Amino acid sequence: MLIGVPKEIKNHEYRIGLTPAGARELTAAGHQVVIQRDGGAAIGLTDDLYEKCGAQIIDTAEEIFAKAEMIIKVKEPQPNECAMLREGQLLYTYLHLAPDPEQTAALVKSGCTAIAYETVTDKKGGLPLLAPMSEVAGRMSIQAGAHALERAQGGIGVLLGGVPGVKPAQVLVIGGGVVGINAARMAMGMNANVTILDRSLERLKYLDELYGDRLNTIYSTREAIEEALPEVDLIIGAVLIPGAAAPKLVTRQDLSMMRQGTVLVDVAIDQGGCFETSKATTHQHPTYEVDGVIHYCVANMPGGVARTSTFALTNATLPFALQLARKGAKQAMLDDPHLLNGLNVHAGKITYEAVARDLGYDYVPAAQALAG
Repeated sequence: MLIGVPKEIKNHEYRIGLTPAGARELTAAGHQVVIQRDGGAAIGLTDDLYEKCGAQIIDTAEEIFAKAEMIIKVKEPQPNECAMLREGQLLYTYLHLAPDPEQTAALVKSGCTAIAYETVTDKKGGLPLLAPMSEVAGRMSIQAGAHALERAQGGIGVLLGGVPGVKPAQVLVIGGGVVGINAARMAMGMNANVTILDRSLERLKYLDELYGDRLNTIYSTREAIEEALPEVDLIIGAVLIPGAAAPKLVTRQDLSMMRQGTVLVDVAIDQGGCFETSKATTHQHPTYEVDGVIHYCVANMPGGVARTSTFALTNATLPFALQLARKGAKQAMLDDPHLLNGLNVHAGKITYEAVARDLGYDYVPAAQALAG
């Protein structure tokens, strides 16, 4: 199979979908790999490294999209990239379609087969291709939130860990999944006072056993959120419904309950955000203010630590890429139900139920779409 890796073009996105080590694995298995020139240069993955691993360097994305049977990316294709996709071509990347009707329509129109990293599953019911970036984003959320709390950044001027004689910041993490746990760990490590909300009693019990009295665990209800809002300095939105739009857990009206300079970090922004006032931002302009509350809603947070993120992501995505290249997309998905769960679009059909429901498309089960 001919595999193409274009350079990412989203604002301040320096990750790349394949490392030189990944290119070596694919070429050793008999496949061709083409990489766009300087695709990984910003994070030290030079063209020379790729060529030494058997990849060919190509100047433009247009050439790559025209030649490749499988496109491996990191972020969702931008409008000009969607326009270059063609019928029967395989796209393997993050998609986050539920809050993005324009991208969804473009992928449907293209006729391509689109596998979303964020909906591929594993035997334990986890999301193995989303987890590495969730770990990064969870840890970064505290780093970003601590910076946004500085008065010069619009925050209330609180040091996350406090100092002797001055109490630390109050941090509220909504959601106890991979993002939430990593955010809580970082905040606790910086000596903040941390509370985590979740609706899974099993998860809350696990967190209590793991961290004891270092972490406050509370069952998530509307009342619990409202009670916390006037007291907190930093809120991390870490909720996820796989493939679907995130629920709005903090409303515009709720902002009036918070102190001026409180900071919201919405890690769910790729799925539309879990705060009603959230809108996607970039690393170039990461924050904005609504009613005195600072919002950090960068849609590609892990891109800020692009080298770490690239290696963490490709460690997880490469085994599936090898399967897809060796067997072809259809057979690889039919042989692996967890990879099949990653199929969101195929030949003009929406094959992921939550996306179809949220955007008003007819839902065609993935196996049925592949058989058609």
